[in-house]
Amino acid sequence: MSMPKGSNVAVPATSVRLELGWRTGPGAPDVDASALLLTTAGKVRDDADFVFYNQPAHASGAVRHEGKRPAGDTVTDSLAVDLARLEPAVDKVVLAASADGGAFGRVAGLHIRVLDADSGAELARFDSQDATAETAFVLGELYRRQGAWKFRAVGQGYDTGLAGLATDFGISVEEEPPATAPAPTPPPAAPVPPPAAPPAAPTAPPAQPYGAYPPPPAPPAQPYGAYPPPPAQPYVTAPVPAPAPPVSLSKVTLTKEAPAVSLTKQGGTSGAMRVNLNWQQAGGQAKRLGKKLGRKTMEALGARGALLPQSGDLDLDLCALYELTDGSAGVIHPIGGNFGSLHAPPYIQLDQDDRTGAVAAGENLTINLDHQARFRRILVFVTVYAGARSFEGLHATVTLQPQYGAPVDFSLDECTVPSNVCALALITNTGSELVVQRESRFLVPAPGVSPQRTVDEAYGWGLNWSPASK
Repeated sequence: MSMPKGSNVAVPATSVRLELGWRTGPGAPDVDASALLLTTAGKVRDDADFVFYNQPAHASGAVRHEGKRPAGDTVTDSLAVDLARLEPAVDKVVLAASADGGAFGRVAGLHIRVLDADSGAELARFDSQDATAETAFVLGELYRRQGAWKFRAVGQGYDTGLAGLATDFGISVEEEPPATAPAPTPPPAAPVPPPAAPPAAPTAPPAQPYGAYPPPPAPPAQPYGAYPPPPAQPYVTAPVPAPAPPVSLSKVTLTKEAPAVSLTKQGGTSGAMRVNLNWQQAGGQAKRLGKKLGRKTMEALGARGALLPQSGDLDLDLCALYELTDGSAGVIHPIGGNFGSLHAPPYIQLDQDDRTGAVAAGENLTINLDHQARFRRILVFVTVYAGARSFEGLHATVTLQPQYGAPVDFSLDECTVPSNVCALALITNTGSELVVQRESRFLVPAPGVSPQRTVDEAYGWGLNWSPASK
């Protein structure tokens, strides 16, 4: 049952998921969820208390941005909040929504749900129904009262976007450059000086009597034993640390019409870049990772995976083919334990494969951009390992989050073929730039051919494949 604006309800759970939801449609803008950690003064302590797509995790680990999950015409963007880990100085966690490319008057079904992170039970829900020209909203807030936590439905709108909302709570936001630079104003014309007056006739000095000269000035009297003061010493001040750079709200969404972006131009030239895959099955709740304990070989999976029905929790494996500038090439995937390495070739590492079903934020691959000069190309792809015949009915979002620079995200197209392997993104070093290309390409393995080998043959990697298992 939806809460009326201004009402509040107790939150009995110690760990919750704040789920922002809306329906997509023609002309509707994209929507993003964010959270601000506030003190009793109603402000953040610093810019690190702002959790959103460019700062996906708070330093305390108490608040995390988990990303978007499309399901048909509905999209959710979630934040995980561990109330037990919030610092004592944090009195309130505000959930905000911002519209990218339009106003909330064009967004249908905007709502927020508070879910128990352990059981998935809905603890609270607020539906926003009166939006018009607003481009940002504070939909709700978790707040502390006498040692317990409550949720309040707020529904306060802003017409200044996420930047205006964040600034209102004390965040320093990086100014967006103007679309066109204003024309320079010409300097004012210099005034014409008046004509110079003719020089005056020199005036003769007054006559002095012969031999008379003014006496030299007498030195100031010094007391006995006085010494001149020492020279003044410069006043040395302690160095002032440079202020932290303002928060950047920029991001990049790849589409069929604009499928590529230069990470170099976006500032992603160093540090670690996380590649995240998040998915949901149509018509149901988000599926956690449930890893099958049974052993399946890659070749058997290629021969039977798209034909035989499978049961149990959905298990997708995030993988990558790589080729380095020295000619070496290979694959990163959990089958066979090929998790890679972040600080040695190939400078790509996959998260440990979780078989417990305890991970709800998808799978992650990390690429060390400090060694990007060693990369020739990297193809990120995903396979269905268990829990489904193919990608039909699955909805997935891919996010590339560089340590520096704007995040890059895109959604997969609808799968209409019996495919159990999908090429997600191709990262290419052109020699001067690192370019990300959206692929979203579903492939159908031939009988007896593994999904990994199918991707290899489609993109011409030329690796030698042999059966392996988890």
